[in-house]
Amino acid sequence: MIELFALAAAALSVLAQWAVWFYAPVEASMGVVQKIFYTHLPLAWWSFVSFFVVFVASILYLARRRAAYARLAGAACEIGVLFSGLALVTGMCWARPIWNVWWTWDPRLTTTLVMWFVYAAYLLLRASDVGGGRKDAVLAVLGVVAFLDVPLVFLSARYWRSIHPAVFGPQGGGMEPEMWRAMLANLVAMGLLWLALLVLRARQLGVAAAVSGLARRAR
Repeated sequence: MIELFALAAAALSVLAQWAVWFYAPVEASMGVVQKIFYTHLPLAWWSFVSFFVVFVASILYLARRRAAYARLAGAACEIGVLFSGLALVTGMCWARPIWNVWWTWDPRLTTTLVMWFVYAAYLLLRASDVGGGRKDAVLAVLGVVAFLDVPLVFLSARYWRSIHPAVFGPQGGGMEPEMWRAMLANLVAMGLLWLALLVLRARQLGVAAAVSGLARRAR
């Protein structure tokens, strides 16, 4: 199944990149720099999905105390931190030629950076020896509470004074139909990659837990 998702992601990524560079028109005001958004936005959206999985898996762990849910939350958090970090980097690459700065304390950027730090702290806690047998429960609580920042990131460009463009705003972000199709292709391709990584990482964590259990019994 992992191989199928990965192959589908690779095939659709090739098609999506063709759509970005040869099918979608060049944006009138920003020029070719706008094409960064075809990678930036899918990274941001699938990082939100990752953190939602952390949220749901954390609730399930607190309700049922099954280690598989803790591993799923950990796998999703790793991917979410990776994708949101790349979203920040690609956003900075867009901001430099458009805003003439690499970074500004805009509400969208600030809430995204806070979100990244919170979930990075989750991973640091998960990798540490703090908490002992209660660590998974502590992480689950953090996974639930941390999700409060995700809606703030999504809504920040709509309800606060933000210079960050709202692509899914009332005016549709001013994008042509060809741009929307290229964006959709990239969203689906990134989603398939996300799914392959999530299944693979959750399986790796399960194998690591089984090996650790066997090692403890052998002592």
